[in-house]
Amino acid sequence: MKLMAGNSNLPLARAIANYLEVPLTDASVRRFADEEVFVEIHENVRGEDIFVLQSTSYPTNDNLMELLICIDALRRASAKRITAVIPYFGYARQDRKSGSRTPISAKLVANLITQAGADRVLSVDLHAGQIQGFFDIPTDNLYAAPVMAADIQARYSGQELMVVSPDVGGVVRARALAKRLDNAPLAIVDKRRDRPGQSEVMNIIGDVRGRCCILIDDIIDSGGTLCNAAQALIDDGAASVTAYITHGVLSGGAVARVNASALKELVITDSILPTEAARESKQIRVLPIASLIGEAIRRIADESSVSSLFD
Repeated sequence: MKLMAGNSNLPLARAIANYLEVPLTDASVRRFADEEVFVEIHENVRGEDIFVLQSTSYPTNDNLMELLICIDALRRASAKRITAVIPYFGYARQDRKSGSRTPISAKLVANLITQAGADRVLSVDLHAGQIQGFFDIPTDNLYAAPVMAADIQARYSGQELMVVSPDVGGVVRARALAKRLDNAPLAIVDKRRDRPGQSEVMNIIGDVRGRCCILIDDIIDSGGTLCNAAQALIDDGAASVTAYITHGVLSGGAVARVNASALKELVITDSILPTEAARESKQIRVLPIASLIGEAIRRIADESSVSSLFD
């Protein structure tokens, strides 16, 4: 087994390599003067089982091209099997036609990765489960819920918890976390979105009075939905609101919005390299998932069960 990393999240790649006690493959992933991506592998990979670590986060298109070119370089170097390890899968929110004459970009990106030469894909908390079906190669979708549940139990043991989904679409994810927290009660935020990037909280389904509410979601981008939901929960009598989000995109003024919100704390994983603003924020904490991804990689390499990680 060999590990190769693009430039999107080198600290996570190094942490995974440390967990597996496998050094990162000696390779150069750099830019020419006109910003073309160039990849050169400096060691023999012929016949190897190789895992390419690259989140397709901001700058999304640059990081996606790095991933595709890394895969192509490995294929042409006669690697036996190439697994694209994509902790954060960009374009995942474009998983359906949202209106007339709009693309399904998640499917296009899946095709690009497959055609580049990947033999399988490993990702974390895909925005929509059906994206697994967009790939014509084996695809494993890991869940951050076990890591989050362990952190919640360590910090909120003995308190009256309530798991909250920020919208109806996230109920399955929230229910799975609630089950891990000794079947904690569940609440739902009913919201109406007038235009992309903006949302208006309408109602709270469930009694949150006096509860320590745990908001769970897969992505925080602008932060508007999450902050509105937190304020609605506090207004409805919640004792406190903490958010656990897998992918901290945190674009634009999201960090400032979180800092000024009713959230007690925002916990994100390191699937995306946190920005400097996020690292400096006292209300944002990063939860490492290198052990989760590393163990999945080990099991894939050993041809053992990945799904048993979540039993």
